Amino acid sequence: MTTSISTTTLGDSLGVSALGLGCMGMSEFYGTRDEAEATRTIHRALDLGVTFLDTADMYGPFTNELLLGAAIADRRDEVQLATKFGNERREDGSWVGINGRPDYVRAAADASLRRLGVDHIDLYYQHRVDPDVPIEETVGAMAELVEAGKVKHLGLSEAAAGTIRRAHAVHPIAALQSEYSLFTRDLEDEILPVLVELGIGLVPYSPLGRGLLTGAVTRESLDSDDSRATGRFPRFEGEALDANLQLVENVKAAAERLGATAGQVALAWVLAQGPRHGLGVAPIPGTKRVKYLEENVGALDVTLTEDDLVELERAVPRDAVAGDRYGDMSTVNI
Repeated sequence: MTTSISTTTLGDSLGVSALGLGCMGMSEFYGTRDEAEATRTIHRALDLGVTFLDTADMYGPFTNELLLGAAIADRRDEVQLATKFGNERREDGSWVGINGRPDYVRAAADASLRRLGVDHIDLYYQHRVDPDVPIEETVGAMAELVEAGKVKHLGLSEAAAGTIRRAHAVHPIAALQSEYSLFTRDLEDEILPVLVELGIGLVPYSPLGRGLLTGAVTRESLDSDDSRATGRFPRFEGEALDANLQLVENVKAAAERLGATAGQVALAWVLAQGPRHGLGVAPIPGTKRVKYLEENVGALDVTLTEDDLVELERAVPRDAVAGDRYGDMSTVNI
């Protein structure tokens, strides 16, 4: 297995491991929690060179930052630490709304720093764009955090092309975090060209289609408390799931020819988009178990030719994926 992981650069100067780790599922949304195994997974990631770790204040809520902060307490210097604000929740988990007001930005950053137990955040994202607050005001407050030394680099998540331009004019944006995989390619139309033009990196979340592209998800495999089984994600429902699982069979067939798993090939496809498009790309597949982390790292040993990439895109045509990626799409691409 690869143990020396290369790095990539997001924006002008943020160097991160070429593969990151999404920590959300360690605390919420994807079934049962096991903090001991989650901590082992984080430590194993660092041992393997996966040092770009991603969380958000809303995960838990708040408990994921505490978990991650404790896990890296004696290894902070190894980590490129990313967290997010903007999806405001209460301690009991109830939803408040999207908040991009400057006073909230400042308060959220201070709270995240306390929970993480660090003196700075390497990459601080607006988790969702607040349609009621001009992006210039939100990013202006984020820029103040950079000036204060609390944050090193700024990011946006699920922002539209025009919003990215406006934000970047206020302060350099190092990275856009958005869903991107063989199952979700809409950002290639307008957003990817803007990232290339402005020199902004891409951090794909759900690069494995929320697990679908691993081939391990079936109608029967999801726990009742798994958000994928609750109607939040239409791609996991009814006939849409049946159609999408058939597409996964196509990926599995390609993976067999390449001597890898379906998940590794799907992840290798995302990794290949960096050199293909000429920008920094660092996907953050989420997992809470060491064995899946190690499988994901194995994707770095999968080399796809241009013919392989085209074959995969034919195996999973963009318009063949059934269902929206969220039940409520109103908070994305703003």
